[in-house]
Amino acid sequence: MSDRQIALLELVCLSVESAGVTIDSALIKSSFAAVEPHGSDVTAYFYAHLFEHNPDVRKLFAEHLNDQQDRLWAAISTLVDKLDDTDTVVEVLQGLGRRHAGYGALPEHFPAVGASLLAALAHFAGDAWAPETAAAWTALYGVVAEVMGGALTEAAAG
Repeated sequence: MSDRQIALLELVCLSVESAGVTIDSALIKSSFAAVEPHGSDVTAYFYAHLFEHNPDVRKLFAEHLNDQQDRLWAAISTLVDKLDDTDTVVEVLQGLGRRHAGYGALPEHFPAVGASLLAALAHFAGDAWAPETAAAWTALYGVVAEVMGGALTEAAAG
């Protein structure tokens, strides 16, 4: 990982910590274990929520979402599985950010995506979802948005 990547991740982590929120890896993983059996239902719910609340982003996606749902599920699973491996997580997120630049995604889309992701996770987590769980996922998504958004912005500019 480059010095710039490390500095970016440290800055994001510091801003998350200063907001009084921490990324609780164990809580993320245990809540994901409750959601994981629902797989494609989670991503279907995510996209339905996203398009219902943000119809303007629908045009950025293919008509049929089956492959996209599979890719999203794989990305979330990888993120959770590799959560304690910062180098791998940053590499994956930067790659996703660069690819999303080519799809027409913009940094201002990230809040809507985050809200829909949290809604989908909460819907399927059941009793495993509590205020602390929401806070942990919100903190994690903040890092995701910062790292992906940085790579997206760089790719779009260059």
